[in-house]
Amino acid sequence: MKVLRAIVGVVALHIAAAACTPNGDFGRLRPSLVSDDMHAWVGKDAAASRGIQPSTYPLTDDERELRDLAFPLIEPPFDRNRWFSVLGEYGLNGNIRPDWYTYDVHSYSRELMARPFRSATARYAKINDDIRDDVLRIGPFFMVAHRVLDIDTKRERSLAFVRLPEGDGNAKARMAENVLIVAWVQQSLADRAEAYRIALGRLVVETPTPMAVEVERAIALLRQQMAQNHIEVGPHFARRPRQVVSEAPAGSRHAALN
Repeated sequence: MKVLRAIVGVVALHIAAAACTPNGDFGRLRPSLVSDDMHAWVGKDAAASRGIQPSTYPLTDDERELRDLAFPLIEPPFDRNRWFSVLGEYGLNGNIRPDWYTYDVHSYSRELMARPFRSATARYAKINDDIRDDVLRIGPFFMVAHRVLDIDTKRERSLAFVRLPEGDGNAKARMAENVLIVAWVQQSLADRAEAYRIALGRLVVETPTPMAVEVERAIALLRQQMAQNHIEVGPHFARRPRQVVSEAPAGSRHAALN
């Protein structure tokens, strides 16, 4: 792990020195910086958050894809395409915490308002773009998630008939990792939708514009996609309760701007 940290650190410094983005088209990491299991840490961190020892089994193709598709949905939106984003891809920049069920839903609006934009509408456009990216990623992720969880159901049944020399701990740990990744993504989407709503509320107060209605519709679409793709993960893997301190719903205010 220390060697990996050193290598990725050198790569990131090289990117910074060259003043270029580590990402290629559509925000994907450049092929030269990609390794097959670069997102394997997503499952390990999800398991660690619940005190589960990660599995030592190799990842199946679908399990690897599940982790690859999960990362953009748990990565903070403002970290995309920044020089250090390659560190986030490998789980080394500390911005994605193992205690993923605690998230400051006000952090997005703070970042949005702190950054300089050429016009007030550019901030609305930024929220719209981030929501659009999330909406487009939901379908592919959950399609793979259903495949992985279906195979895990069959794997669990097989454990009743297969005696493993090392026991069934690794198999159960991998199944737990996969379910927790789904729970993590669903938690992240719920938090992001709330964060976008809070940011929109601030914009409506500070720089009101009819574009708020468009953003509100985008948030509604995001929530609709979340509901349509939701997977019940069971009480042991579901999101943990937390208190969210936020402003009152701003829907009526936005409609008045139309």
